[in-house]
Amino acid sequence: MITVLRDLFHYSSSFRYGSLISTFVLVMVVLSFFSPYAADEMRVVPTNQPPSAEHILGTTSTGQDVFWMLTFAMRNTLMIAGLAVLIGRSIGVPLGMISGYLGGGIDRALSSIVDSFIVIPRLPLLILIASILHGQMTLLSLGILIGLLDWAYPSKRYRAQILSLRERDFTNTAVFSGMNIWKIVIKEHLPFMLPYLLADAVSGILFAIGFEVTLSALGLSAMSMQSVGTMIYWGNYYGALLAHRVWILAAPVVTSVAMVIGLYMMSTGVSAYLDPRSRLARLHVE
Repeated sequence: MITVLRDLFHYSSSFRYGSLISTFVLVMVVLSFFSPYAADEMRVVPTNQPPSAEHILGTTSTGQDVFWMLTFAMRNTLMIAGLAVLIGRSIGVPLGMISGYLGGGIDRALSSIVDSFIVIPRLPLLILIASILHGQMTLLSLGILIGLLDWAYPSKRYRAQILSLRERDFTNTAVFSGMNIWKIVIKEHLPFMLPYLLADAVSGILFAIGFEVTLSALGLSAMSMQSVGTMIYWGNYYGALLAHRVWILAAPVVTSVAMVIGLYMMSTGVSAYLDPRSRLARLHVE
């Protein structure tokens, strides 16, 4: 994995720039642990102050510093996205790998289940469930919910990779040596899947961030917790645009765009790195 990351930084400018943006995001997350205010603490600074040397991103109508709010919001949004990716890939990766390796009737049955989940419109379903659970949603439940709706597509992709790997000579050697199915899949196939897992995890985080921001901006998330989406919701709720307090909404909007762009560039860089044509080009260069 370290070698892959090193090559990505060396060969992919998209991955480098995306990593720089993502590093800035992670720095903001780390700063949340050093905030002088609690995440939900109000009336601690003057209200509705524009950006200044003392409050670099201004303050809100509830007397909160936008900069420190943003650090908590980014941390919580990434926590939701990370949990969603962990749950979704914990289901999708083993299911796709086992389905692809076994083939036959088991593969057809599992593929039918996966295809059934793929055709379900995820965003409308997520909005419906969040509406039903309105007022009871937490960061944990939101992350779990997004993860449970984001495993089918990854499963399909991993199945396709395993269908190719199981025809390789090293797989036949492992079978003839007496290794069982789980050992073959985990010890022989999984190492080949790690670069794809990296690209898929980045894409999954991107997907989860989009869903979190959408639900929270609609007021269907855990509204008592700071997140990028809830900052947008409360900014609209208190009429930031009507009162010409643009900085309250600009911070979460710009941040969400930056997070998406950074992750997208990283995902694009990894995808290009894994493309067989780009691999051949790198070999000719070397």
